[in-house]
Amino acid sequence: MHRARRPYRIVFICTGNICRSPAAENIFRSRAASAGLRDEIEIDSAGTEGWHGGEPVDVRSAEALRAAGFSDHGAARELRPSDFSGADLLVCMARDHVDFVVSRGAAQERVVLIRHCDPQHTHEDVPDPYYGGDEGFSEMVRMLDAAMDGLVARVQSDLKRQRG
Repeated sequence: MHRARRPYRIVFICTGNICRSPAAENIFRSRAASAGLRDEIEIDSAGTEGWHGGEPVDVRSAEALRAAGFSDHGAARELRPSDFSGADLLVCMARDHVDFVVSRGAAQERVVLIRHCDPQHTHEDVPDPYYGGDEGFSEMVRMLDAAMDGLVARVQSDLKRQRG
Protein backbone atom coordinates (compact mmCIF):
# COMPACT_ATOMS: atom_id res chain seq x y z
CA MET A 1 0.00 0.00 0.00
CA HIS A 2 1.43 3.36 -1.06
CA ARG A 3 0.67 6.31 1.21
CA ALA A 4 0.24 9.69 -0.38
CA ARG A 5 2.94 12.13 0.56
CA ARG A 6 1.83 15.23 2.40
CA PRO A 7 2.48 18.43 0.51
CA TYR A 8 5.55 20.50 1.27
CA ARG A 9 4.17 23.51 3.16
CA ILE A 10 5.58 27.04 2.79
CA VAL A 11 4.41 30.06 4.80
CA PHE A 12 5.54 33.57 3.84
CA ILE A 13 5.71 35.92 6.83
CA CYS A 14 5.63 39.68 7.34
CA THR A 15 4.10 41.90 10.01
CA GLY A 16 0.49 42.53 8.98
CA ASN A 17 0.11 40.10 6.06
CA ILE A 18 -1.29 42.67 3.64
CA CYS A 19 1.79 43.86 1.70
CA ARG A 20 5.02 41.85 1.62
CA SER A 21 4.06 38.29 2.53
CA PRO A 22 0.98 38.04 0.27
CA ALA A 23 3.05 39.56 -2.55
CA ALA A 24 5.72 36.90 -1.99
CA GLU A 25 3.04 34.20 -1.82
CA ASN A 26 1.55 35.26 -5.17
CA ILE A 27 4.90 35.61 -6.93
CA PHE A 28 6.11 32.27 -5.61
CA ARG A 29 2.82 30.58 -6.55
CA SER A 30 3.39 31.67 -10.15
CA ARG A 31 7.04 30.56 -10.17
CA ALA A 32 6.23 27.23 -8.49
CA ALA A 33 3.56 26.50 -11.10
CA SER A 34 6.05 27.25 -13.89
CA ALA A 35 8.52 24.88 -12.23
CA GLY A 36 5.92 22.09 -12.10
CA LEU A 37 5.68 22.11 -8.30
CA ARG A 38 1.99 23.00 -7.91
CA ASP A 39 0.86 19.48 -6.93
CA GLU A 40 3.66 18.97 -4.41
CA ILE A 41 3.38 22.11 -2.31
CA GLU A 42 0.97 24.22 -0.26
CA ILE A 43 1.64 27.96 -0.20
CA ASP A 44 0.30 30.38 2.39
CA SER A 45 1.18 33.65 4.09
CA ALA A 46 0.60 35.13 7.52
CA GLY A 47 1.52 38.04 9.74
CA THR A 48 3.23 38.23 13.09
CA GLU A 49 0.40 40.56 14.16
CA GLY A 50 -3.36 40.17 13.73
CA TRP A 51 -4.16 43.80 12.95
CA HIS A 52 -5.60 43.14 9.48
CA GLY A 53 -7.26 39.73 9.94
CA GLY A 54 -9.51 38.91 6.98
CA GLU A 55 -8.59 42.04 4.99
CA PRO A 56 -7.55 41.72 1.34
CA VAL A 57 -4.09 42.53 0.03
CA ASP A 58 -3.30 46.26 0.38
CA VAL A 59 -4.53 48.09 -2.73
CA ARG A 60 -1.04 49.44 -3.53
CA SER A 61 0.52 46.01 -3.19
CA ALA A 62 -2.23 44.50 -5.37
CA GLU A 63 -1.64 47.15 -8.04
CA ALA A 64 2.12 46.54 -8.04
CA LEU A 65 1.57 42.78 -8.32
CA ARG A 66 -0.87 43.11 -11.22
CA ALA A 67 1.44 45.59 -13.00
CA ALA A 68 4.19 42.96 -12.83
CA GLY A 69 1.90 40.22 -14.14
CA PHE A 70 1.09 38.45 -10.87
CA SER A 71 -2.13 37.64 -9.05
CA ASP A 72 -3.20 39.70 -6.05
CA HIS A 73 -4.98 36.88 -4.18
CA GLY A 74 -5.06 36.86 -0.40
CA ALA A 75 -6.70 37.64 2.89
CA ALA A 76 -4.66 38.56 5.95
CA ARG A 77 -4.32 36.22 8.90
CA GLU A 78 -2.12 35.99 11.96
CA LEU A 79 0.41 33.19 12.40
CA ARG A 80 -0.94 30.14 14.25
CA PRO A 81 1.00 27.71 16.45
CA SER A 82 0.49 25.05 13.75
CA ASP A 83 2.50 27.22 11.34
CA PHE A 84 5.59 26.97 13.55
CA SER A 85 5.42 23.20 13.77
CA GLY A 86 3.68 22.23 10.51
CA ALA A 87 5.47 24.28 7.87
CA ASP A 88 8.44 22.84 6.05
CA LEU A 89 9.70 26.33 5.29
CA LEU A 90 8.94 29.68 6.95
CA VAL A 91 10.01 32.46 4.59
CA CYS A 92 10.46 35.78 6.37
CA MET A 93 10.55 39.26 4.90
CA ALA A 94 12.77 40.79 7.61
CA ARG A 95 15.19 39.80 10.34
CA ASP A 96 12.65 40.66 13.09
CA HIS A 97 10.24 38.13 11.57
CA VAL A 98 12.96 35.46 11.75
CA ASP A 99 13.53 36.31 15.41
CA PHE A 100 9.78 36.15 16.07
CA VAL A 101 9.16 32.72 14.54
CA VAL A 102 12.28 31.19 16.11
CA SER A 103 11.27 32.57 19.52
CA ARG A 104 7.89 30.84 19.05
CA GLY A 105 9.51 27.46 18.52
CA ALA A 106 10.16 27.18 14.79
CA ALA A 107 13.29 25.18 14.02
CA GLN A 108 16.02 27.52 12.72
CA GLU A 109 16.79 25.23 9.77
CA ARG A 110 13.21 25.69 8.50
CA VAL A 111 13.39 29.51 8.61
CA VAL A 112 14.81 31.55 5.74
CA LEU A 113 15.13 35.25 5.08
CA ILE A 114 13.75 35.80 1.56
CA ARG A 115 16.54 38.15 0.49
CA HIS A 116 19.08 35.40 1.16
CA CYS A 117 17.56 33.55 -1.83
CA ASP A 118 18.68 36.37 -4.13
CA PRO A 119 22.41 36.04 -4.91
CA GLN A 120 22.52 39.76 -5.77
CA HIS A 121 20.91 41.00 -2.54
CA THR A 122 22.54 43.99 -0.89
CA HIS A 123 20.23 44.25 2.14
CA GLU A 124 18.80 41.51 4.34
CA ASP A 125 15.26 42.86 4.71
CA VAL A 126 12.50 43.64 2.25
CA PRO A 127 11.52 47.11 3.53
CA ASP A 128 7.89 47.53 4.61
CA PRO A 129 6.31 49.79 1.96
CA TYR A 130 3.10 50.39 3.94
CA TYR A 131 3.85 53.95 5.07
CA GLY A 132 5.52 55.05 1.84
CA GLY A 133 4.55 55.80 -1.73
CA ASP A 134 3.71 53.61 -4.70
CA GLU A 135 7.36 53.21 -5.74
CA GLY A 136 8.04 51.30 -2.52
CA PHE A 137 5.50 48.68 -3.57
CA SER A 138 7.00 48.34 -7.04
CA GLU A 139 10.46 47.99 -5.50
CA MET A 140 9.11 45.36 -3.06
CA VAL A 141 7.77 43.31 -5.98
CA ARG A 142 11.14 43.59 -7.78
CA MET A 143 13.03 42.45 -4.66
CA LEU A 144 10.72 39.51 -4.11
CA ASP A 145 10.76 38.48 -7.75
CA ALA A 146 14.57 38.53 -7.74
CA ALA A 147 14.62 36.03 -4.86
CA MET A 148 12.24 33.50 -6.38
CA ASP A 149 14.65 31.49 -8.53
CA GLY A 150 16.74 30.81 -5.45
CA LEU A 151 13.68 29.92 -3.39
CA VAL A 152 12.33 27.57 -6.06
CA ALA A 153 15.75 25.86 -6.16
CA ARG A 154 15.70 25.51 -2.35
CA VAL A 155 12.24 23.92 -2.41
CA GLN A 156 13.20 21.58 -5.27
CA SER A 157 16.26 20.49 -3.29
CA ASP A 158 14.20 19.93 -0.14
CA LEU A 159 11.63 17.88 -2.08
CA LYS A 160 14.34 15.76 -3.68
CA ARG A 161 15.87 15.10 -0.25
CA GLN A 162 12.44 14.13 1.16
CA ARG A 163 11.87 11.66 -1.65
CA GLY A 164 15.13 9.95 -0.77
